[in-house]
Amino acid sequence: MPEPEIVEAEPADAEVMVALMQAAFGARRPVDPPSEALGETVESVREALTTGTGVLVRLDGVPAATLLIDPTATAEGEHPAVPGTVVLRRVSVHPDYQGGGVALQLVAAAEEIAAEDGARRAELIARHEFPELITWWRAGGYRELRPAPHGVVLGRDLPVPVQVPTVDDMHALGERLAGVLRAGDLVIASGDLGAGKTTLTQGLARGLGVDGPVISPTFVLSRVHPSRNGAGPSLVHVDAYRLGSPEEFDDLDLDESYGSSVTLVEWGLGLADHVNPDWLHIHIRRGDDDTRVVTLRPQGARWRGVDLRAVVEGVPGA
Repeated sequence: MPEPEIVEAEPADAEVMVALMQAAFGARRPVDPPSEALGETVESVREALTTGTGVLVRLDGVPAATLLIDPTATAEGEHPAVPGTVVLRRVSVHPDYQGGGVALQLVAAAEEIAAEDGARRAELIARHEFPELITWWRAGGYRELRPAPHGVVLGRDLPVPVQVPTVDDMHALGERLAGVLRAGDLVIASGDLGAGKTTLTQGLARGLGVDGPVISPTFVLSRVHPSRNGAGPSLVHVDAYRLGSPEEFDDLDLDESYGSSVTLVEWGLGLADHVNPDWLHIHIRRGDDDTRVVTLRPQGARWRGVDLRAVVEGVPGA
């Protein structure tokens, strides 16, 4: 599957977004009452984008997925909103692109956008008629909060964003992250080419106290950096850029190292996240001024109670 183009939606995208919503919700099993998403219009979506925002995903230029981010109401539609909470609505992946990890990337992008805008929590409604969707959201870190008409409200804390101005600051962030990592942890780093994934890994390696040098393992796919004093976990550094499926990732035969190492996988979203229900997603986005925005997105019970906001304290831009 081609690398997706993920953008924050604008009112001019409303027509494309409505078409995606109708295709996605129209392909679902019929329910009573029907989903309100089928009644969305260009005008209603355009209005939603003026009071909130949204995300649009294209694959090879073709619209593939979308959703709306509503900062003005609770999941049940009540006003005013719970402070710091946004609602994800009309989460839609075109039937031609379902099952390939697009939904995961769509939701991750929405959470990052909301977090950078200052939100702390996301909620949504999933209907009881689609238990497989409730299971999918649970796997993404959402927990049941309260009942809703025809379904349940699910929610999760949003990722932690931090601006990282320089290479030294990226190294420092990696060192601070090393302080909360332990053997068995899986870290997935994503971002454009040159965004700083390997730079972050270098700082993490320094914090773990492993042997180097740490360089991108693009051609060897993976490198093992043992603990320098044998007291801490080793670091397994993987570059999944050239891998095309989770099966190809499994062929790397890293199973024996998982329990005794911290495993960091560059380009691993949708490829490596199946190996452990608990993982930390680190996304790095390069801004127009070349400052990086790093977003920490924990997944699973392992990270409950880990204060990632404290980790980024002291990093310029935090």
